[in-house]
Amino acid sequence: LANQIAAGEVVERPASIVTECVENSLDAGATQISVDIEQGGAKVIRIQDDGCGIAKDELPLALARHATSKISELDDLENIQSLGFRGEALASISSVSRLTLSSRPDHQEEAWLVFAEGKEQAVTYEPVAHPVGSTVEIRDLFFNTPARRKFLKAAKTEFQHIQTLIKRIALAHYDVGFTLSHNQKSVLKLPARDSRERRIKDVCGEAFAQNALRVETQYQDYQLHAFVSKPMDGFTDNSLQFIYVNGRMMRDKLIMHAIRQAYEGMIPAQQHAGYVVFLTLPTQGFDVNVHPAKHEVRFVES
Repeated sequence: LANQIAAGEVVERPASIVTECVENSLDAGATQISVDIEQGGAKVIRIQDDGCGIAKDELPLALARHATSKISELDDLENIQSLGFRGEALASISSVSRLTLSSRPDHQEEAWLVFAEGKEQAVTYEPVAHPVGSTVEIRDLFFNTPARRKFLKAAKTEFQHIQTLIKRIALAHYDVGFTLSHNQKSVLKLPARDSRERRIKDVCGEAFAQNALRVETQYQDYQLHAFVSKPMDGFTDNSLQFIYVNGRMMRDKLIMHAIRQAYEGMIPAQQHAGYVVFLTLPTQGFDVNVHPAKHEVRFVES
């Protein structure tokens, strides 16, 4: 029951599951991540990476609640470098779906698959064929919580959320390749790039990449690296607005308001600016642990 309550906070829709699993892959040092979706994520979400993998004896812990290899002592909470840190995502996802996790680290001869099922969340093992890295497969989302299944939108809508999400993550990690498919059809291929500019061209389009103004500035330990549209290049919607703090994607009201003020009077009221903003600051300068789905951060010196 505790896991399902946590799932209510962490698993808003299929896209939230993809966020958690892809962030785990990035934390594992993956250079190639493939995401396969069926029926908008309600039927299957499969995420495979070539990261460092999980050793056999640690696999059951990966599905245990609040077990994480990313935080080992209290002080680490004030200096979070990884994207994931709570260790509750896989446990809460497995409480509302059928989850299997296969993994093989470099030093291990064979790969192992682990899955948790039933109210007791008993973990079962079996050997499988798998390259170095991990695959997490989530089937039948909300099969045991039909009330929450009703809230899922049409498969097309849910998949659009996932596609937008992969693009947002890919912008921050240009050196990682991403592939996305829906119902066995390839939809998105973003090869690993050697520069941020090339990834921005891939995701935001050539017109934005060519016309955007580059902003690079530093104040004490704060670094700002941004690509912003020229005032005359307004957009009809806000789909080209991306903010990252230390490589973590977010919707930050403070930064969005500052940018809106900067453009005030320069673009028509019904148009939107386009921007990709990367803010880098010491980890002690902000708290990422303020929102269950990690959409927001709290700055010490807002």
